[in-house]
Amino acid sequence: MNTDKIRQEIRGLSDGKLFFNNAGSSLMPNVVVDSMIDYLKQEEQFGGYEIANRNVGLLENFYVETAKLINCKPFNIAFMTSATEAFAKALSSIIFKEGDVIITTVDDYISNQITFISLQKRLNVKIIRIKKLEDNELDLEDLENSIKQHQPKLVAVTHIPTNSGLIQDVGSVGKICLQYDVLYLADCCQSVGQMVVDVEKIGCDFLTATGRKFMRGPRGSGFLYVSDRVLEQDYAPVLLDMRGAHWSEYDNYELFKTAKRFEHWEVSYAAVLGMMKAVKYANAIGLDQIEDYNKKLAETLRINLAESGFKVLDIGKNLSAIVTFCGPDNDLENIQTVLKENNVFFSASYKHSALIDFTDKKVDGAVRLSPHYFNTLEEIEKVSEILRRSLK
Repeated sequence: MNTDKIRQEIRGLSDGKLFFNNAGSSLMPNVVVDSMIDYLKQEEQFGGYEIANRNVGLLENFYVETAKLINCKPFNIAFMTSATEAFAKALSSIIFKEGDVIITTVDDYISNQITFISLQKRLNVKIIRIKKLEDNELDLEDLENSIKQHQPKLVAVTHIPTNSGLIQDVGSVGKICLQYDVLYLADCCQSVGQMVVDVEKIGCDFLTATGRKFMRGPRGSGFLYVSDRVLEQDYAPVLLDMRGAHWSEYDNYELFKTAKRFEHWEVSYAAVLGMMKAVKYANAIGLDQIEDYNKKLAETLRINLAESGFKVLDIGKNLSAIVTFCGPDNDLENIQTVLKENNVFFSASYKHSALIDFTDKKVDGAVRLSPHYFNTLEEIEKVSEILRRSLK
């Protein structure tokens, strides 16, 4: 992997910033931005319908490249405007009734948790959060016992929580769900783009992802993976449009066969093209190389922070390129001030975003640095030194 070349292909780095907010919204490669601008200029001249018709084959490459990314077939992929839309579309295809059970984890993403609580309030669906072991890993025995006891309608797990570097064991969850024939939804919003994500190994029925984070695509892009068995069983979002079905009779329709049934007809095709270019860019480098390099960056950063006296809050056997920490006295404000003064791009999360996790860790929040494969070890050392000096 040629990091120097990759950095030259990012105009966003030309001002010398230290960019460590890839878990929020990353810097797009030039080819992503340029392709979208060119497409919009074509729309400006000829209108959106004409340009979409002229570029059918190019736009279809989105499904081909995304399928290659996560090891499935193009017909399993639907374009989404965000991971949130993907998550909502997947959930809306499941007919929940009063008393149905959703099993999730204490580390599921805040929006997912709120969505489950909304279903609980509206439909009296029950939420069960499985236990964690002392090493912060999922208690798979508790998951299996909960499935046996409650026969859930759905198991939903966030692969990498947004407020922690933890990588949850989604593959083992998938094996248990398969054993008991339970629908399984994996939120891979933070893992897609920073590491290898393989739906065959995860064993999920749905997988949701966004474009703007580690995938380095545009805002307003993402995708939903839908498994063969879900498609064959005619799952579909509750509010279909003509992208999802053929109007066959006055009062009936026939579902289309592919995951495109989860799409809406009207989307930004410039965003589809930009997302395709971002996925193709990552595929060309290789997610295995990206994952190995990202681990090295994150491990170095965690070691440096811990040795300087910061509280590193990431706990687990397998950790990602999301590094969360606070000051020795749980301070966040001074850290943020110092980072801003030194042109370091980062994010901060507070207790309401990870209520259970931060309560257990006895902190009110965390500063989050999320390096990616265009960052260098020299940049890791530089930000580490900036933070080290802030404690003096």
